[in-house]
Amino acid sequence: MAVSRSSRMSAHSALLDGYPEILDDVCRTGRRLTRRERDARRRLGVAAAADNVPLGTVVDLYLTATRRAWADLTVPPARAHEVAGAVLDAANDAIVALTKGYDEAQRTAIRAEEAARREFVDDLLLGGDPGRLAERAGRFGLVLTAPHVVAVVRGEQPFGDTDERTRRAAELARSRLGSALVATKEGLLVCVVPSGDDAAVADRMREAMGHDRPGTVGVGRPYPGPGGVARSYDDARTALDLARRLGLPAGQVLGADLLVYQVLGRDRAAMVDLVATVLEPLRGARGGAQPLLDTLTAYFTAGSAAAAARALHLSVRAFTYRLARVQQLTGYDPVAPAQRYTLETAVLGARMLGWPANDLPPRG
Repeated sequence: MAVSRSSRMSAHSALLDGYPEILDDVCRTGRRLTRRERDARRRLGVAAAADNVPLGTVVDLYLTATRRAWADLTVPPARAHEVAGAVLDAANDAIVALTKGYDEAQRTAIRAEEAARREFVDDLLLGGDPGRLAERAGRFGLVLTAPHVVAVVRGEQPFGDTDERTRRAAELARSRLGSALVATKEGLLVCVVPSGDDAAVADRMREAMGHDRPGTVGVGRPYPGPGGVARSYDDARTALDLARRLGLPAGQVLGADLLVYQVLGRDRAAMVDLVATVLEPLRGARGGAQPLLDTLTAYFTAGSAAAAARALHLSVRAFTYRLARVQQLTGYDPVAPAQRYTLETAVLGARMLGWPANDLPPRG
């Protein structure tokens, strides 16, 4: 049932505190509101915001009170213009002060909400106390008992809390992913969503970024519970870091797709030994090791010499000569299945170690 204007005024009459008396005095004297009276209206604006009274309701309350005060006045015709101007000035002063207080309260509330969000996100991504996290999660629309996936975006420029592109990307991510917690951390855009198809999550995040703002999206695997978000975040960060080290093109990188790289990375000493043993002889080639590494990478990616030659803008003859040179220097044939696996693993290790641009660490 609709609420009448008189009912609304009655419900919020405390917000008028002293205003009718001020108007009476203004009508007699023609004065403006004093600083103390404006400060009192500002504080009432703060109180209205704290009580979740809509600003439009507060303004309507004051305009209605002003109209009533005017209707009750008996003003000599000679002073009508003067008194009307004074009343309008008083109403304007009061509403401006109210609005200022209301806006201040809302800005304070927004800052407090953002601070709480940042604190919660930091605790969530670092794996804080599970009980406390579960208690606070509902405030941000998360049910942490369910599995969640974390997507992390690294843009060409770092993301900041107050950036317009961060706000826009966050709004688009929420619209495409539904219940999502979006925040920034260490220059990255972080999105926590209920578990689903991780490839679809990556696609939605790419859409949210927009084609004019390229970036790399790392997506972790789904895990349940408060600690699951931290695990998925670690997956996503690891995917981004590996993508950078491996020189993968900007796009989406799924944590599940990079498990083999993580396996290799867990035994760094063995990886160094493999690269040194298998690939170090390539330094003896004319032009160094890098062209032959690029040849192997293209071959393993394309699956055939003809396709790889096209990717490198080489003739098939020149490409097969390079493969033969690799076999001659290393003793491993890229075409033979068993030896190809050793070479491919060594090439992956070299990319992770940044070799040959960086020297290998000493072997123990």
